[in-house]
Amino acid sequence: MSTHLLDPGFDLTLRPMRYPRFYDMYRDAIRNTWTVEEVDFSLDVNDLRDKLGPAERHLVERLVAFFATGDSIVANNLVLNLYQHINAPEARMYLSRQLYEEALHVQFYLTLLDTYLPDPVERARAFDAVENIPSIRAKAEFCFRWIDSIQGLTRIETREARRQFLLNLVCFACCIEGLFFFAAFAYVYYLRSRGLLHGLASGTNWVFRDESCHMAFAFEVIDTVRKEEPGLFDSTFQEDVVRMLGEAVDCEMRFAEDVLSGGVAGLSLKDMRQYLEYCADQRLGQLGLPRHFGATNPFGFMDLQDVQEVTNFFERRVSAYQVGVSGEVEFDAAF
Repeated sequence: MSTHLLDPGFDLTLRPMRYPRFYDMYRDAIRNTWTVEEVDFSLDVNDLRDKLGPAERHLVERLVAFFATGDSIVANNLVLNLYQHINAPEARMYLSRQLYEEALHVQFYLTLLDTYLPDPVERARAFDAVENIPSIRAKAEFCFRWIDSIQGLTRIETREARRQFLLNLVCFACCIEGLFFFAAFAYVYYLRSRGLLHGLASGTNWVFRDESCHMAFAFEVIDTVRKEEPGLFDSTFQEDVVRMLGEAVDCEMRFAEDVLSGGVAGLSLKDMRQYLEYCADQRLGQLGLPRHFGATNPFGFMDLQDVQEVTNFFERRVSAYQVGVSGEVEFDAAF
């Protein structure tokens, strides 16, 4: 039987349960069920046709092109790199649920692109964004450089392999879900603050909640490993994490330069970098590491705009929704 979470093998023993927190997270995720069919895009089509100028339309097209591939990268990493190495059956239960949620997000973005881009050529180009849109290709290459480094590992048996696994998990939680997607959410909520694309924003509320739970699970895994094997978290590990987050901020800024190339009133590259550095500092804090950038959140529309609506949604129990969640909805500090 495994004694540490990253010990090789496939522990099958659910009782006595070694990590009940992972099982609680799995049960919470089951209660947090929604479907793509609940998202109403009908008003969005009118907004795209009548209310968005060329600069905003370019922003939206780039955004949905990123969405089309981002969650597929995460899902592949779950299956190929994470599931086989996190050795607790209750943790693997959560990962199996997360994989379902990533598939749901892929379906959401598939539906989004089919609705927003009726032209088959434009739609095909968006789905192939990793190949033909340089700013999105750069993000994908960043992801693959960090997360594919453990692709060939079938067993984590050395200290160096464990550190590499942890860096994969940090890249996944802090950079992909915690930075790239949080930047995308900022664009969505900025548009909604102007009364645009409410269908996209309402679906994003649910994706946002899922992503926050995914990050919480990853941070719980990292914290568990830290308690079991504190020697892994040395100055070299900290330097690698800070360097990784700095690269992620620069990579996302390249995307921002593309997204905002038409000039979108109310969104500047300076504010976007500040927001990304703020998010990066939040992630460092969640890892138990000192903040590096010292940035504050420049986007007032990100502060409290969505908390009440999402809270109300998850406290509701009506026939239109699959499952109700009672209690408070807590967002992480990134807002």
